[in-house]
Amino acid sequence: MTVLCAQAGPVCQPRDYGATGDGRHFDTEAIQRAINECAARHGGVVRIPPGVYLTRSLFLSNNITLQLDEGAILQATTDPDDWGDTSLALVNGRGLTNIALTGHGIIDGAGARWWPPVKRAKKAGLPDPRHRPRLVIFTRCSHVQVRDLTLRNSPMFHLVPVECNDVTIDHVTILAPADSPNTDGIDPSVCHNVHITHCRVDVGDDNVALKSGYRFDGGPGCEDIFVSDCQFLHGHGMSIGSETLGGVKHLLVERCSFENTTSGIRIKSNRSKGGLVEDVSYRDLTMSNVRWPISISAYYPKVPAIDRAQPVTHSTPCYRPIQIINLTATSPDQAGFIVGLPEQLISGVTLTGVKIEAPAGLTVRNADNIVLQNVSIKTEHGEPLLTENARILKAPAP
Repeated sequence: MTVLCAQAGPVCQPRDYGATGDGRHFDTEAIQRAINECAARHGGVVRIPPGVYLTRSLFLSNNITLQLDEGAILQATTDPDDWGDTSLALVNGRGLTNIALTGHGIIDGAGARWWPPVKRAKKAGLPDPRHRPRLVIFTRCSHVQVRDLTLRNSPMFHLVPVECNDVTIDHVTILAPADSPNTDGIDPSVCHNVHITHCRVDVGDDNVALKSGYRFDGGPGCEDIFVSDCQFLHGHGMSIGSETLGGVKHLLVERCSFENTTSGIRIKSNRSKGGLVEDVSYRDLTMSNVRWPISISAYYPKVPAIDRAQPVTHSTPCYRPIQIINLTATSPDQAGFIVGLPEQLISGVTLTGVKIEAPAGLTVRNADNIVLQNVSIKTEHGEPLLTENARILKAPAP
């Protein structure tokens, strides 16, 4: 993996272009001028000193590092009308190379203004009443770094690389209330070569979600993704999907902890969004008070009680092989579920050194060649392993 760093070149400070940092007056123009001036000099650092910088959407350029010093807050406007095009994010990059967001400052999306109508609509069974902006979107970019920052309170997803290659996200904190709707932490979408390390993500939806709605550069939509040493607090866990049409290949998740999340390991898709998810490994994970430590399903959003086989198509979910090694978890609900389709069984899932304590056990349905080695599932009631149309192989302890 090759990630360059945009540190060489001039240092441009938005205050030199009229930024006040007082949190009351818009500093968008001054910050954008600083970015453009650095870009005109073939790249450099746009350094934002302590202060609160009220802003609308900003747009990076090649070879630019946007550095927020400790005490600096890039503050999104609270007025939805100030966004104009809500398909934009607060910080945007498109078709760029060698870009970075760094520093110990904060990017705040002022999402509280957007969340209540969405929550009311969901309770009433209505669609999202308005498209919501994201906090950071990089589209078709390469050699991307996001380091040390705090991202918080996005109206919707926080950090979204789309069709990007060589992305490093390290020591980033992402925060939103546990009940804030669709506030995913990190969503690599149709990306290759992504490293997510030492991050703390406490949000209202997926902590990390790989999305793969189509193929990318002749290969799978998502390929070569590495997630390690992260702490996931409130949220929906480490997810793949629900879009997997483009395929997901080579994911490794290791040395991560989960606390108070709804899911831990989560793979989700359905017959209209599915694709091949292969060579996926999880190891050395701890989970505390996680509702479903293992949540692997070819039905999304809900598993039906009864279902009949349908023809296999290009969008039929297919998961193989999946390794879960050294997982220790407690759950207030159940150990989880591994549920495939009657026409496309989940195949080649191996659980090794898995220990789960939960009121109810692990459901395995429409699955073949599920290998259990040194697996302990302790339940308060019922069987630890509940199977239907499933072939379970129990291997001896090593």
